[in-house]
Amino acid sequence: MKFIHLSDLHIGKRVNEFSMLEDQEYILKQILDITDEQKPDGVIIAGDVYDKSIPSAEAVTLFDDFLVELSKRKLHVFVISGNHDSPERIAFGGRLMQASRIYMSPVYDGDIKPVTLNDEYGKINIWMLPFVKPVHVRKFFEDKEIESYTDAMKVVIDSLSVNAEERNIMITHQFVTGADRTDSEDISVGGTDNVDVSVFDVFDYTALGHIHRPQNCKSERVRYSGTPLKYSFSEAGDKKSVTVAELSEKGKLTVTTVPLKPLRDMVELKGTYEKLTARDFYKGTTYQEDYVRIILTDEEDIPDAMAKLRAVYPYIMKLDYDNHRTRNQNIIDKAENAEEKSPDEHFSEFFEKQNDLPMSDTQKEIIKKLVSEIWEGEV
Repeated sequence: MKFIHLSDLHIGKRVNEFSMLEDQEYILKQILDITDEQKPDGVIIAGDVYDKSIPSAEAVTLFDDFLVELSKRKLHVFVISGNHDSPERIAFGGRLMQASRIYMSPVYDGDIKPVTLNDEYGKINIWMLPFVKPVHVRKFFEDKEIESYTDAMKVVIDSLSVNAEERNIMITHQFVTGADRTDSEDISVGGTDNVDVSVFDVFDYTALGHIHRPQNCKSERVRYSGTPLKYSFSEAGDKKSVTVAELSEKGKLTVTTVPLKPLRDMVELKGTYEKLTARDFYKGTTYQEDYVRIILTDEEDIPDAMAKLRAVYPYIMKLDYDNHRTRNQNIIDKAENAEEKSPDEHFSEFFEKQNDLPMSDTQKEIIKKLVSEIWEGEV
């Protein structure tokens, strides 16, 4: 039985004030094309369907359209809620949608019933566990000692009637210890929400959501599919994909990936203003259609740089500088022998501490003139 594993769609997300809805609509259509090519039996969406617990009407409409298209293809679709979702909103209408082979995770109530499918190799049980915290689990297992996320997951899984002789898939949304993170995930400080990978040993495949970079966790049997789009510049070098997991007889799993090509890529460009705005630099590239973070290496700030750069790069999201000033770690404290120094000497000293380089002769002349005018009351 073949499944396409997705997660962390974050429909409705804004990145640096840019709405990603158009990009998300584009990538979801691409995923539909992949399902037509791969002809899976089912599609798994492992949480964070939306970016907010109360998504916008446009986000809900887009996901509704996606589910309808999957349903038209007679696919089994499994959707759980993630930490960004409202479990109640994801669960809404779930019992009605089962008639269309759309399975929405109910709000966790201490009891999980699997969805059981059959193929030529026998039964395959799909267990759907939405994002839960230890506090959610303690409510239903008051006699168990639950201090950590690993404790909570172990208690939940031990309570399931998993038949190890049959094939079992777990769909859940958690941070597994050791996973390679990016800047766009909502993870607890200090890693207190870590779950040890060993709790999933009983399953033939664990389809994870939460971490945005596609990766296996110690084995291909426990895997993050990652986001279908890049949502931070820490992911600029990543290759996005959908995961295809195929289980034949018990103990035999094949995992492959199919690359995704976004409407607009996310790239970082670094150099001087003159270099990055030269036509020869961006000619023949997709930079003018991409989401861009620009890092200027000019020692002096470029006046109105963002507006000027946007004339060349319409989708610029972020502008930073990397120069002596930004790399300078000096602490600017009170001036020594302040009474003995002239105002322009004070300014020159401050400038050097702030920018980690001395003022030029031209700058010194400008400051000297300004100080003279101010002290003489002409300004």
